[in-house]
Amino acid sequence: MKVTEHLEQNDKTVFSFEVIPPLKGHSIDEIFNAIDPLMEFNPPFIDVTYHREEYVYKKRPNGLLEKRITRKRPGTVGICAAIINRYKIDAVPHIICGGFSREETEDALIDLNFLGIENVLALRGDAVKTEGMFYPEENGNANAKELIKQIVDMNQGIYLDDELHNPKPSNFCIGVAGYPEKHFEAPNLEADLSYLKEKIDAGGSYIVTQMFFDNQKFFDFVKACREIGITVPIIPGLKPLTTQSHLSVLPRIFHIDIPQDLVKEVQKCKSKADIIQVGIEWSVQQSKELIAFGVPCLHFYTMGRSNATRKIAEQLF
Repeated sequence: MKVTEHLEQNDKTVFSFEVIPPLKGHSIDEIFNAIDPLMEFNPPFIDVTYHREEYVYKKRPNGLLEKRITRKRPGTVGICAAIINRYKIDAVPHIICGGFSREETEDALIDLNFLGIENVLALRGDAVKTEGMFYPEENGNANAKELIKQIVDMNQGIYLDDELHNPKPSNFCIGVAGYPEKHFEAPNLEADLSYLKEKIDAGGSYIVTQMFFDNQKFFDFVKACREIGITVPIIPGLKPLTTQSHLSVLPRIFHIDIPQDLVKEVQKCKSKADIIQVGIEWSVQQSKELIAFGVPCLHFYTMGRSNATRKIAEQLF
């Protein structure tokens, strides 16, 4: 079932979450161990992230460095298939531009279509860690809007090979990312909202936001979206703080602000357990306000660890 259909069929706020593939060489049991404690809250779908390739440098016997390409967290398609088989619920794989040609993207979408997966989250993805800017693959999509257009073409039976005989259309529901505090590469929030509108007009069916800790920024974001004609469901993305380092790591990686009231509460903590409790209480209060606001879904970024998310869900669902 499509994400939008799940949202339409529920008159209450539903619960969903995101998992990340385990590191190469690790077991899928890590995914199951993260998912199992959350299943009693009846998530209608689970997102699975996709991670692009990274460059590593190996020293050769002659002293020179050899550049090698590795993908540290493969397995998104297989994990989605395992989730569907084990839990009988929908999986939402992330599809990214970085590291993929349009041909490779089409092949991945064909695999997903064969598996009966009806949802994808279309993202440009990050730049390679060793590069300062995002560069598309040769013959690849340069941004999420181009990726969305390719998926929409497949939904209309249009493939890259225009000589196919009677090609069958796919049936993907396309999610896109939104940024209540703007994408860090956008010159301003107005420009970022304009680009978001282009993604929706290109075929996006719903929005999942970057994590945030100040609900007013989300409320303002939704209002601004509606004012420019974006009418699709907007799902807030949430993450509980669990460590002191999150105060610096999350703003640096995700380009978000953490309210000073939350910073002060974390800084007063004497132990990691105290910090986890503060993070849970903040997320619960955030969630209650968002439910009262009427959001269709609360989407949690678990980062592969479900304990804090479970304690939050126990108080809400």
